[in-house]
Amino acid sequence: MRQLCKNLSHFVLILGEILTMMRENQWLTSMAESNGIVIIVVTVLTLILVRLMYVLHRCGKSLRPTTVKPLSTLIVLGSGGHTAEMINLLLALQKDRFLPRYYIAAATDNMSLQKAQTFESSSDNENGMNAAQYMQIYRSREVGQSYITSVGTTLIAIAHALWLMIKIRPQVILCNGPGTCIPLCAVAFMFKILGIRWSSIFYVESIARVKRLSLSGLLLYKLRMADQLYVQWPQLQRKYPRSICVGCLM
Repeated sequence: MRQLCKNLSHFVLILGEILTMMRENQWLTSMAESNGIVIIVVTVLTLILVRLMYVLHRCGKSLRPTTVKPLSTLIVLGSGGHTAEMINLLLALQKDRFLPRYYIAAATDNMSLQKAQTFESSSDNENGMNAAQYMQIYRSREVGQSYITSVGTTLIAIAHALWLMIKIRPQVILCNGPGTCIPLCAVAFMFKILGIRWSSIFYVESIARVKRLSLSGLLLYKLRMADQLYVQWPQLQRKYPRSICVGCLM
């Protein structure tokens, strides 16, 4: 009887040791799994950071043509004088180098697209209407809209910009000031970082901006999203040294 009790107590001790070892193994396994997840996350973040640094470095360099093929081009129009300035800028382009052309304006801006259609159908445009497509995008914020309600409209505009960029996948983006360009440029910049598509962003500041950049230009300049940012006044270039002064274009 004593021997049986002794053997039983010995068995209980062994069983306790086995359970303890199992708990330790489970803890080690969970730690290993946790460490594996941490390593994966750190690796992904490191790769994204390296890619971001590469994109920022390349965006600051002068661009050289790498192909003789036409470049699909996204042209962002804006109400008021922005569209007039953009049309004047397009007159100086070699139109056969930028095909097809996609014109985008805010959903509440019909006049800008009409002006673009008139420009494309003009007699001096050899490719005519077949070379261009016209689209609209939701505004991030309407004039006079409160900042609280603009959060929701901004998210909608970004989602719409994402859909348009996936559909168009432009090689070149031309813009000159309207806030409509910010969601499109932000999505294009994200695509650069992720390696999905490299869209060269060219921003031409309005001639009305003599002493400081517009909000759109300032965002693209500070966040280094634009490959090239052009201004039309030398004093503005001195204030923003990474910009390029091209003189008055109007």
